[in-house]
Amino acid sequence: MVTLLDVAKKANVSKMTVSRVINHPEQVTDELRELVERAMQELNYQPNYVAQALVNNRTNVVKFVTLEDIDTTEPYYMNLLFGIAQGLSKKQYAIQLVTDRKQIKEGNFDGYLITGARSSDYSLFDELAKPFVLFGENHRGFDFVDNNNQLGGEIATKYALSRLYRNVIFIGIDVREPFEVSRETGYVNTLQQNKLIPQIYRIPNHSHAAQKIIKENFGKFQHDTCFVCASDRIAIGVVRQLLNEGAKVPEDFGVIGYDGVFLDQVSNLKLTTVKQPIFAMGELLAKMLLQKIEQDGSPQGEAMLKPKLIRRQSTR
Repeated sequence: MVTLLDVAKKANVSKMTVSRVINHPEQVTDELRELVERAMQELNYQPNYVAQALVNNRTNVVKFVTLEDIDTTEPYYMNLLFGIAQGLSKKQYAIQLVTDRKQIKEGNFDGYLITGARSSDYSLFDELAKPFVLFGENHRGFDFVDNNNQLGGEIATKYALSRLYRNVIFIGIDVREPFEVSRETGYVNTLQQNKLIPQIYRIPNHSHAAQKIIKENFGKFQHDTCFVCASDRIAIGVVRQLLNEGAKVPEDFGVIGYDGVFLDQVSNLKLTTVKQPIFAMGELLAKMLLQKIEQDGSPQGEAMLKPKLIRRQSTR
């Protein structure tokens, strides 16, 4: 069986260095880490993280807590969970799903990954004794991973203008939470830079609410308008009602969604959308939390990954 000493000899470093690369990679240089990891790969050495957990009095269990009423079978959250599982598996950690707030502190575990948090939940986080990382940006200084929502709003709006739509309307979600405010800010800033006046509607995040807003206001919308939406759910409803009204999409009206996980592909027409790197965000969430656990709860900061525009049938 390959040992730590075998890896050290192969990499021509000390056992202490190999141990540091495995347990505290942030304490070594990238060059040294790559040298040791290459030796581990060539020797097919697998660190025994379970044994390390026993030594360090850890459980190798992380709680994934959802603080909103979500369908965890929905592709968005399934992709997130797969990304998290991939990241946790690298250190032989297991994931425990928690949907009941009463169970948040129960049992033995090492830390939390939390999604669906709202501003009203912030007081709860101050009570948590174990390390946690949020999925979703916040303005309270809690460690988090998200896509760059403001950049996503800018990307969508700039693309609408580049397709020569003269009017660009934002249909947002009626919650004043950081992710929504950031997407809206990206839209507003881009229009102001182009000396155009923002037009904003805010509705619940449901396709039927989007259909209703289009139906009630269709007579006000000029041809050559693009709707930049805060989610693919809203965008699907916008497209559906525009077609019900006999509008030409994308010739007279364009629609851009946000998320890019499954719904954009089943829409009729298929949606142009701002795609979040959801799987990569899940992996990064796991990596950040495991590092925080290793560092006894030290702050990790924030990480915002870049979204990208996917061009499909709902814009010209």
